[in-house]
Amino acid sequence: MFDPFGDFATAGYLQNVRKDKDPRDIKRFEHDLFEANIDTALAHLAAVEVIGYQDFLEVHRILFEDYYPWAGQDRSVTMPDRSVNKGGVVLFALPGSARLAVEEGLRLGRDQATMVSRPGEVMGFFAYGHPFLDGNGRTMLLVHMELCHRAGFSIAWGQTDKADYLAALTQEIDAPAAGLLDAYLLKFKAPRRARGTWGAEIQAMRGLDGLDDENEVDGDLADPAIVEKYRLHALQRGYAYAETKTLAEQWGAAPSKGPCVGKIVALSEREVIQDAGRGKFIAWERRNLNDTALAVGMNVTIHGSGRVEPQQRARDSLGQ
Repeated sequence: MFDPFGDFATAGYLQNVRKDKDPRDIKRFEHDLFEANIDTALAHLAAVEVIGYQDFLEVHRILFEDYYPWAGQDRSVTMPDRSVNKGGVVLFALPGSARLAVEEGLRLGRDQATMVSRPGEVMGFFAYGHPFLDGNGRTMLLVHMELCHRAGFSIAWGQTDKADYLAALTQEIDAPAAGLLDAYLLKFKAPRRARGTWGAEIQAMRGLDGLDDENEVDGDLADPAIVEKYRLHALQRGYAYAETKTLAEQWGAAPSKGPCVGKIVALSEREVIQDAGRGKFIAWERRNLNDTALAVGMNVTIHGSGRVEPQQRARDSLGQ
């Protein structure tokens, strides 16, 4: 059983509020929540002028917050220091890059001509980003359907074959922009359908999470072998979007102006991104910080002078 928090025995699967452990109970309750909340999630997407990453997170929150306390938070928050795969074969983006992959899919999907001709490529980036510990398939399906609708068409998902779709999706993750999933999905291209019909169509589908095998923790990002494994996979994918944006641009982070308390959510040789809470992120120039022993997931206070303190140490200093 996928247990990234290490507390399955006491908290159940992914710390769900009912402490469920039986996969049948888990999937049944997830499906019930999905059915109950799908209209609210679709209404949110329909009301948004430009769908962004925060809307992707919001759809997940709407669907699953009654079951998972972490719903709407991506892996940079829930599992920042480890990689994840599916079935021991499919590698997903590292936690700090999940947002970048999803945003690339959203960027492509917002262009009508691109969405019409390359719907599989868009879906492939969502799948590769895999930002959540569970519920990725349902979330990305709703966003994808809305993007198709805005581009003037739909995918007849009820006519697709699950095994064929999953095979094409797996290939797309390893070879983005090669047209592999496009070729499959375009066979089921259909006229645009009224939003009011989507709920029944989606609920009748099976295997919404795609890539049916269970998530697995692939390894600790402090392990050089794991880092090298993902570096080679990125080279194999051959997609250079990660080089087109700074971390600050990827996270929509504001420049640092003073002390900030929060978790480090992304690092590069040049930048440190800190979660300041309430959806706000702060970008620091790494060369200006006096502590080089930083890691994703650390809770720190970063002062305007560049001094970095673990939060506990900072609280102790303030109490003296």
